[in-house]
Amino acid sequence: MTPIPQRLFQGTLDALILQALRAGPRHGYDIAAWLEATSDAALSIEDGALYTALHKLEERGWIVAEWGISDKKKRARFYQLTPEGRRNLVTRVREWAAYVDAVDRILRPAGGVARPA
Repeated sequence: MTPIPQRLFQGTLDALILQALRAGPRHGYDIAAWLEATSDAALSIEDGALYTALHKLEERGWIVAEWGISDKKKRARFYQLTPEGRRNLVTRVREWAAYVDAVDRILRPAGGVARPA
């Protein structure tokens, strides 16, 4: 799969993190690993970007964090969605779907021009 350029990825990280937490609490490394695995390695999140986004989401009240022990028996902060975070995720998914639809209509080939493989 073609990697996604970082410039296109900016602005969507919050929604991706919220989606990663939808199933339950995760620590930072687990969030990054889940996003990479779920995207078939098309998305690789840098630690600095991930933790900056996590702190921002926590400040907004969309996630909460508490200390726990990871699978590797290390102390880690586990993040989970708040009710406000769940509502925000629904909104962002709707906005994303509308955005993708609009961009697809613009970029859809016309007159027999093929999309790149």
